[in-house]
Amino acid sequence: MNEMQSLRQWAIGAALGLALSQIPFGIMPAHAANELLQQALTQQGQIGSQGQLPVEEFYQLRNETLAWQSESAVEALVAALNTLESDGLNPADYRADRLMSAFQNSQNAGESAQAAFDIQATQALLLALDHLERGKVNPRDVEPSWDVARPERHYSLLRVTHAVDDQDLERAFSLARPASSEYQQLREALSQYRHIATLGSAPYLGAREKSLRPGDVDDDVTTLRQRLTLWGETGLLTADSSAYPMIGVQVAGGDKRTFDAELEAAVKRFQRRHQLKEDGVVGEQTRLALNAPATSRVDQLRVNLERARWIGPTQSSEPRVWVDIAGYQLHYIRPNGQQWNARVVVGSSRRETPIIHSSISHLTINPSWTIPPTIMREDVLPRVRQNADYLAQHNMQVINMSGAQLDPAEVDWQRPGGIMLRQVAGSSNPLGRVVVRFPNNDMIYLHDTPAQGLFRRNQRALSSGCVRVEGVREFAQMLLQDSGSRYQLSTLLNSGGSDRNVNLPQRIPVALHYLTAWPNAQGEVEFRSDIYRRDASLLAALQRAV
Repeated sequence: MNEMQSLRQWAIGAALGLALSQIPFGIMPAHAANELLQQALTQQGQIGSQGQLPVEEFYQLRNETLAWQSESAVEALVAALNTLESDGLNPADYRADRLMSAFQNSQNAGESAQAAFDIQATQALLLALDHLERGKVNPRDVEPSWDVARPERHYSLLRVTHAVDDQDLERAFSLARPASSEYQQLREALSQYRHIATLGSAPYLGAREKSLRPGDVDDDVTTLRQRLTLWGETGLLTADSSAYPMIGVQVAGGDKRTFDAELEAAVKRFQRRHQLKEDGVVGEQTRLALNAPATSRVDQLRVNLERARWIGPTQSSEPRVWVDIAGYQLHYIRPNGQQWNARVVVGSSRRETPIIHSSISHLTINPSWTIPPTIMREDVLPRVRQNADYLAQHNMQVINMSGAQLDPAEVDWQRPGGIMLRQVAGSSNPLGRVVVRFPNNDMIYLHDTPAQGLFRRNQRALSSGCVRVEGVREFAQMLLQDSGSRYQLSTLLNSGGSDRNVNLPQRIPVALHYLTAWPNAQGEVEFRSDIYRRDASLLAALQRAV
């Protein structure tokens, strides 16, 4: 071969190589695209790793073809990622602000860069789907008592790939997003309160010595109307001269300084949504709720959307009991689809009711009460030391670790050690006549109580951790009936004796959850007190970048 022929062949080879480098993945040889994709997957640690995003499976379902090699596809992905704000998530966690520029850079940098970008875009999509389905934050990182493993993926990855092909990424997100009506109502509330936050603020209600009441005539009543209007009430300022300077204040509704029946109804609606006494009177607690910044409600909704994602896979139409701790409510979904609701008393801020997932196994009829160690140490022993008759007055027995009864006079109450206290069954027993039990590590149960007046309070974080249930006897009878038991509760209660355990033939799932914003039966999102101060740590975890 002479020098001229060699030069000609080198020129042809160089031109062919340059041409191949410009061939898009969609039309370059399949084996070459597959090889580059596999190299990129290996470099980014996606092959053979456990517990990571299903990136390799995504491409296997696509026959090893790339997904994000057109501008329209990347634009559709970015647009969909930006909608995650409606779920309380941050689109920047999924590179929504950087994907387009990264795509453009990769298109000018050759096949390896294009493959690497494609995987990054897929990772962004799959991470968003994972967070929508299971939550961004691992609940065990912020809820030490969380006792359920995070669920496996339940959405169809094949359907996701079809949505990608159609550039319909919102359809892909809908496969992972919780489908419950409560989750959708929280999303709608987040949109509403974000809009409120953009409106600026109305004047704040100042502190007062006396509450504002129906019938009052006061300048603060006008401010009250403005605050309620900010929070979504309508028709309260239609004749306000400050809002409409050309209309006199006596037109269509009279003096807006007057606390009339229409305003009273609006106050009651606001109180119902904020777990306040629904009396139409604006006292200190109602004033503070009215003056809350809209941004604080946005944060509260974001936090509880995350909690809704945690519990989404456990919420279903199957028979189940769940206790809404911060909402002071128990809900029982019966096998026939009916829902039974009851007010509850939960643990105080000193003795929090933990989050629990379990199943109801049995009832205890006419229970005695073995006093938990913390209550015995912190509550009972100080009283016994002050009053030698305390045990007798409260029908309490002293027993050893084997259950044998001891003489209280022979116990050194300064250093009692090795004893337990048990309150016998009866009308004054704190557990009442029925206990509903389920396995858990915290010795928590649902039970009756002689202190029925506590259920009339609005704030009911008053117990030592266990949950007192209003109407627990009706609840217990339904559990017996719905689980196929042959027993009637009335017969059991009248049979005499104490501490009779009655197993349910079929266990019924039970969950205790902590939610500080949640829809009520009317579909209105209620804002509850953060009685256990858990919102701040979860919000901080949500705001941390991925």
